Amino acid sequence: MSQRTDIGLLMLRLGVGGTLAAHGAQKLFGLFGGGGPEGTGKAMESMGFTPGKPNALAAGLGEAGGVLLALGLATPAAGAAGAATMATAASVHAPNGFFAMDGGLEHPALLGMAAAVLAVTGPGRYSLDHVTGHCLNRPWVMASAFSVCAVATAVVIARRQRAVAHAGDSGTDEAQAEAA
Repeated sequence: MSQRTDIGLLMLRLGVGGTLAAHGAQKLFGLFGGGGPEGTGKAMESMGFTPGKPNALAAGLGEAGGVLLALGLATPAAGAAGAATMATAASVHAPNGFFAMDGGLEHPALLGMAAAVLAVTGPGRYSLDHVTGHCLNRPWVMASAFSVCAVATAVVIARRQRAVAHAGDSGTDEAQAEAA
């Protein structure tokens, strides 16, 4: 790799990892105007992620992995976790279309794609993975991390879809009961 490529990867890691970490800090600690585990848990529950608090903690931890991404440590696992968390967020925003100004999936999709790209390309020379001899930046780590994260993401999204469908059915039943 060229020095320019390594500098570019460092800049990308710092930007994407820092953004993910800040979002995680909102969920885990209530920093930057976030709701912390309680407030975020209530919000998650209202979106169909039940139970809300454990889902908020899982999302917060997935995003907090942005610290590892920024440092370039365990880059494949950190990138896969960030991509998985953002894929779940994108599934919530998808019905609103693409653009963020319409509540769409633009922001989580971009963060998730960037995290996935970093997981695949690796962190570059200016990273803790490089300093440690890339012991946590191996092809098998990447394959394992993406496999586990893909399954977990599919399960969480499917559970949410069932919860939302059930809530919609309950809402229809309640509306019919009130009309009767």
